[in-house]
Amino acid sequence: MRTLDDLVAEGVQGRTVLVRSDLNVPLDDDRNITDDGRIRASVPTIQALSGAGAQVVVTAHLGRPKNGPDEKLSLAPVAQRLGELLGAPVRLVELGTPLPSTAAGDIVLLDNIRFDARETSKDDAERGAFADELVALVGEDAAFVSDGFGVVHRKQASVYDVAQRLDAYAGGLVLSEVEVLRTLTGSPERPYAVVLGGSKVSDKLAVIEALLPKVDTLLVGGGMCFTFLAAQGHGVGSSLLESDQVDTCRTLLESGKIVLPTDVVVADAFSADANTKTVPVDGIDDGWMGLDIGPDSVREFAARIADAKTIFWNGPMGVFELAPFAEGTRGVAQAIADGDAFSVVGGGDSAAAVRALGIAEDAFSHISTGGGASLEFLEGATLPGVAVLEEDA
Repeated sequence: MRTLDDLVAEGVQGRTVLVRSDLNVPLDDDRNITDDGRIRASVPTIQALSGAGAQVVVTAHLGRPKNGPDEKLSLAPVAQRLGELLGAPVRLVELGTPLPSTAAGDIVLLDNIRFDARETSKDDAERGAFADELVALVGEDAAFVSDGFGVVHRKQASVYDVAQRLDAYAGGLVLSEVEVLRTLTGSPERPYAVVLGGSKVSDKLAVIEALLPKVDTLLVGGGMCFTFLAAQGHGVGSSLLESDQVDTCRTLLESGKIVLPTDVVVADAFSADANTKTVPVDGIDDGWMGLDIGPDSVREFAARIADAKTIFWNGPMGVFELAPFAEGTRGVAQAIADGDAFSVVGGGDSAAAVRALGIAEDAFSHISTGGGASLEFLEGATLPGVAVLEEDA
């Protein structure tokens, strides 16, 4: 695939470049950004293009608007933060309006691309019509740079269809993400350990089935571990349980590679103020729910992590947003950070946890910006936003 470096080498002075970034960041009730990791990750590509004299037009989404424009999902706070990080003004432009006059190096951010429902339409013609409008906005001689790894697994107008209509290039972020994940799917240095957490087994089933033949150890925590524990015959109280996945988990356990917690932190309510206690996995009382892995499990997981040469981690070990249930995730994250393995954090809540818990980001070899995209890549699925770049090369 053609890359950002190729485009800059060709020359972009005075040329318009449409960039698809992933700026889908969490906001609090006052619309303050609570984690700007994705915005920071988008800066190098935008900066490189602007610095080379391009007129940069950025598209991105925020949340899932349902009925057109929604002020609560406007990219206004993102535009402000992006401008601060770039040290240059970023003009926010309402979707569907003409671009303001721009000069070389100027940066424009179109408001939430999903305010137009055609962006995510399953109908090829609808998406194509929207892509045609985006091309008309920037001009047919514009270039397109795909730099939002968190959306390349989606066949959406600003990710896929635009790339079919303009000269398309992989941004630095997308290129680095793909290269890292290809290391994991190729011949990773062994032992290769995968740490999976999160809520549901069903969300991770495809990646578990794809990875089990390739890994040496699969450590399972988070809410999903309770379905595995139920498959071992343990009672799980009021913990999250997918009853329809118990038989599947029992089959997966036959691989002998899956390591489960031996103790868990349980609570009598889903609250930071709940009564809590640490119990062995065969000691969860009725009415109590497991919300984190326990200290013995952290030590066991950390020992397995210390032995690994390659590590992929996706999903927290517990409800890390609530202080009583953050130590499992903190302990596992710190164990990965302290080691010398090639370590990849698979985006999403795992990346958010690293930042929220104050663990140094540079202690990991790579922190992905796309949780869903990284999992689908490891499953062996075709990512439309990557495939279209390879076709355009």
